[in-house]
Amino acid sequence: MASFTVVVGDPDTGSSYQLEAEEQDANRFIGRSIGEEVDGSAVGLDGYTLEITGGSDDAGRPLSGDVGGANLGEVLMEGRQTGYHPSRDGERRRVTVRGREVSDSVAQINAAISARGSTDVSELLGLDSDGDADADADADADADADADADADADADE
Repeated sequence: MASFTVVVGDPDTGSSYQLEAEEQDANRFIGRSIGEEVDGSAVGLDGYTLEITGGSDDAGRPLSGDVGGANLGEVLMEGRQTGYHPSRDGERRRVTVRGREVSDSVAQINAAISARGSTDVSELLGLDSDGDADADADADADADADADADADADADE
């Protein structure tokens, strides 16, 4: 079965959320192309609509809107583009990219919120006000580590 990491960007706040889509939810993305919209409930954002903006395959090659389908293709790139950053002016290079269509070989999908639901994203994902679901657990772990370090220092004296 297909499984994707979906990185959802919120253009209003500038935040991004890394979510997982597996099995049935991942199938909602298969066959869709860059620029198409998907229901946000596939990643736990009920009432939201997501626009697919890009992604990469399991080898790290980017999805490119210049190549049709889901197959690999070579594109002659010039200027700064996704997947190519020239080192000098006028430099061109042939780069292997994956087509614009999402398939089983895609590992990560980038998406942006195009239509908002009535509930806030952080509430739907169970995040606290800082945008980090594990912030309290991290703070508790840090406090425990500090206490252990203090106890070890006292024992050495």
